[in-house]
Amino acid sequence: MESPGRSPGSDNNETETWELTSPSTKAGSDSSRSDRDRRHSSSASSSSVSTNRDNSPGSNGRRTRPSVTSIVSSLPTVREMHDRRTSSQSSLTVPPLPHHFSVTSSLTSEETVVSSKKVLTNFQKVAGRDPEIEARRLRKLSRLNTEYRFQKGIYNRLMDYYNASYSCLQNRLLGLFLKSRRRPQLPSKDELIGLARHYYPARADLKVQVCDFGLGRAERNEITLGQIEEYWQDKPDWVDVRWIHAPLGLGLTHSSIEDIFLHDGQPGREFENGGSSGWPYLETEVLNMRSQKDFQEMRDVYLILGSHPELNEELDQCSFKNDENSSLQSDVSWRANHLALPANFWNLVSSDMPWQLTEGLAIGIRGPTEGLQPITRHIGQQTLCIHPFYKDCHMVRNLFRCFHRSDGILLTMSSMAGVNLLDQKLSQHLSEPADAIFDNENASAPGYVFSAFADQGTSTWHRRTVEWFLTYLITEVGVTPHTLRQGHNAPDLHHAYQAVINDLKRRRYAPWRKDETVKLVRDYLACVDELTTVKVICQKQVDLFKGMQQDIRKFEQEDNRARRTPDCQQGESMHERVKWALTMVKARHDAFEKLLNEAKQSMEALFQLRSIEQNELAIVSDSQNKAVLIFTGVTTIFLPLSFFTSYYGMNLSTIVDTPRTEGYFWRVCGTAALIIVLVVTLGATRHWLKQLWKSRRSVKHHHHNLV
Repeated sequence: MESPGRSPGSDNNETETWELTSPSTKAGSDSSRSDRDRRHSSSASSSSVSTNRDNSPGSNGRRTRPSVTSIVSSLPTVREMHDRRTSSQSSLTVPPLPHHFSVTSSLTSEETVVSSKKVLTNFQKVAGRDPEIEARRLRKLSRLNTEYRFQKGIYNRLMDYYNASYSCLQNRLLGLFLKSRRRPQLPSKDELIGLARHYYPARADLKVQVCDFGLGRAERNEITLGQIEEYWQDKPDWVDVRWIHAPLGLGLTHSSIEDIFLHDGQPGREFENGGSSGWPYLETEVLNMRSQKDFQEMRDVYLILGSHPELNEELDQCSFKNDENSSLQSDVSWRANHLALPANFWNLVSSDMPWQLTEGLAIGIRGPTEGLQPITRHIGQQTLCIHPFYKDCHMVRNLFRCFHRSDGILLTMSSMAGVNLLDQKLSQHLSEPADAIFDNENASAPGYVFSAFADQGTSTWHRRTVEWFLTYLITEVGVTPHTLRQGHNAPDLHHAYQAVINDLKRRRYAPWRKDETVKLVRDYLACVDELTTVKVICQKQVDLFKGMQQDIRKFEQEDNRARRTPDCQQGESMHERVKWALTMVKARHDAFEKLLNEAKQSMEALFQLRSIEQNELAIVSDSQNKAVLIFTGVTTIFLPLSFFTSYYGMNLSTIVDTPRTEGYFWRVCGTAALIIVLVVTLGATRHWLKQLWKSRRSVKHHHHNLV
């Protein structure tokens, strides 16, 4: 369910307003608005909002799209489009609009009907951003980009230093004479600490979003994790639901935050089937897109700076330096001691690292140590990058966990900082800093959820409860990534993989080249692994939404017995929302299952084709072997004759035209020949000699340890 009208990119504590163009006119200044003005004020959010059950003009849907002034002026107005529909449906009687309906009037809960199907199919107008709010968002983005460019310069110097440390001996010798070949300087200690805190903020300094929703009102504040306990103790009287989102992956801090939050209040209604046995809370894995460069930089910084012990003391001190919570730091320390884990900076921030597709599944894990995975420096190349649209992307997985209490406070935690709403500006979204993603409702599903209700708050909610909002949130996040919010203006994920499989099929019939088959098989195996992981995640989501359906039926039965009527009869119910999400996820699961079978069959066909080619090459090789055999026989006969004629044809007394004797010749040439043979022999067996040396050293080391 969506709220009518929300402009993208809101700043903190700012409410942005959309205006709907109505065929009715306002008295005074509104009556003088031209058709062009109405076109600019006509907005269409990706959240399709219907204001009436009938076909009145107020039922036009809206979607979030960037403003295009050069095209918008030529589009028909909502009134013109309504007249066309009315003329084509003459049998349909359209009641007149009420006299009080104005161009800028806000939609009430009685007038608002939200359907998930309309959300995804009703696209009529182009939306424009509020210039002032957009300017604030761009200023914030500019400030973050300036900081990123500064830290990127330090990162480049760090990588130059470490890349030079692995260079060959030749460059080291040349560096004594040429300045350009000298080893670069390592950045200073303060610069390295700043670089580590840029990519991995101290736990107390993490940015946390606090979103409050009330009747006809919504607010958002940005705080730090060091202040989070204050905000979940209580909420203002006008707030129906307070949503706190912390960018934490599964780890020590995540586990402490979770326990303290649940200890400070009574749990909400239990999702026994949607959760798990003894754990009635919802969680799902979310696929999102990260920039390949940024993802690689995160791993480089973690592994390189983590090996500098001189930085650890200062980094450990800054982890909770600005912590104002009463029990967070002590709880983390106790938990680390209980699990026999050092509560140092690098252990705490390791949960910020997103998981690659092939690094195992996270759903169902419970302990904080299960979320700590081995981190390798180099990321694997994904076959998805073969598609031109996704060439700069790296698809990763993050766990999205939700905890709700009976006092209307919802806590969600996930290290998801990538793009999961896909459109034609994907490359631009990927370049934005992680702290700015939440503000971009065109790229972030959590950011979109807040913008959907920023204007009217809980006015359009079927029930103004934390369970209803939790259902809306997890269904919105669970069906990502997709291109629905922008009207499919970019290739969807399964369409991209279909194009990748078609490209792999085409490469099967390419002319034979050395090592090409090995590369092709590796691409096939990587594609099969990726498709398998996505399919399994989709199956987990199907199970989640099926379980939620059973829990929601139980909630509805309890509400009916208690005679609790919905707060907005026309609003989308929890059951309708989960049914829509289940349909979406099932369709994706079936699509990826089909793609997986197609990829496996194509790989089997490749093996059969290469087997036939090998048989043909064996026949050709057999004929070549026969020719070599004949040549060898001829050589065997004439080689001894050539040797004896050459040897006995030499002058045996002295070397012609020189005072040297034959002994001098054999001393020089024989020594040179012996050296050449030794060098060639050592070069040919160097790998075997190295392995032999390492094995001997390992045996000696093992024997020493036993002693």
